Amino acid sequence: MKQLISELNEAKLQMLINAKYIKNERNDAELQAIQRKLEFSGKRNTEIVKGSTKINITNIDTRTADLKEAMYTCHSKWLNKQNDFFYLEERIEHRKASIYKDEIVEDLLLNHEGDNDRSSIQIMDDNDERNKDSSYRYDRMAAVQYAERWWDSTNPKYKNFDVNCTNFISQCLHAGGAQMRGYPNRSSGWWMQNNNWSYSWSVANAMKNFLSQSTTGLRAERVKSPDKLMPGDVICYDFQGDGRFDHTTFVVAKDDENMPLVNAQTYNSRMRYWAYEDSTAYTPNIKYAFFRILDDTSSK
Repeated sequence: MKQLISELNEAKLQMLINAKYIKNERNDAELQAIQRKLEFSGKRNTEIVKGSTKINITNIDTRTADLKEAMYTCHSKWLNKQNDFFYLEERIEHRKASIYKDEIVEDLLLNHEGDNDRSSIQIMDDNDERNKDSSYRYDRMAAVQYAERWWDSTNPKYKNFDVNCTNFISQCLHAGGAQMRGYPNRSSGWWMQNNNWSYSWSVANAMKNFLSQSTTGLRAERVKSPDKLMPGDVICYDFQGDGRFDHTTFVVAKDDENMPLVNAQTYNSRMRYWAYEDSTAYTPNIKYAFFRILDDTSSK
């Protein structure tokens, strides 16, 4: 087991440095993402002071006498220094390694940013009079505490999915006091209950549409730039730039240049720089939607 862990660490290192192993589009995308991370870190005056990766093998499948497949996770940590500001960034990768005759011949990243459901879903306006009767205050601290507690695991109180990014953001907002509404119409409001849920709760494009339209209860103001956001706010991502948003993150802190650091799930990340240039899903066409969460105490 120790020998296999050593081999996995060596394979990952070599893949990121010179793509020594199987050269396919997925490994190339990972290498390019690492290169962008280093490039944009320099532009942000950010230095990676120290980094570490802990590998945990979750399953080994012996296919033949010569061929094995290992499922494993990599928990990476980077201590970043930006001017006099230090912060710890973390990510968890789920990977699969193919081992032929005791040599790793393929190493693939399994979890990727982005919803599988990129369909156009029409969200109905559920801003009825009942929602105007009760005062709503958004507790940003409670929402951020939830994002910090659960970024790397799933809360058993909720239904969770293989692609869990938007569901996780909804849980953070709910922890901050946002009230569900619209049940049982999946195209209406924002809710999860009785083993069912609205599209806006779990699908990135539907959440973006809901936050754009809602005028009571949970609602948001779309701002033009990320520096206008605060911890407890939301960023939506359209990686392809085609108008359908496919990822959502939650702002948990600001860096030394007043830019957001975010937590997210599916590809579980903590204190990650908001722009996602270091994502394998990143394209030059990427578009963002920045939402500042409002409540009944907010003033624009």
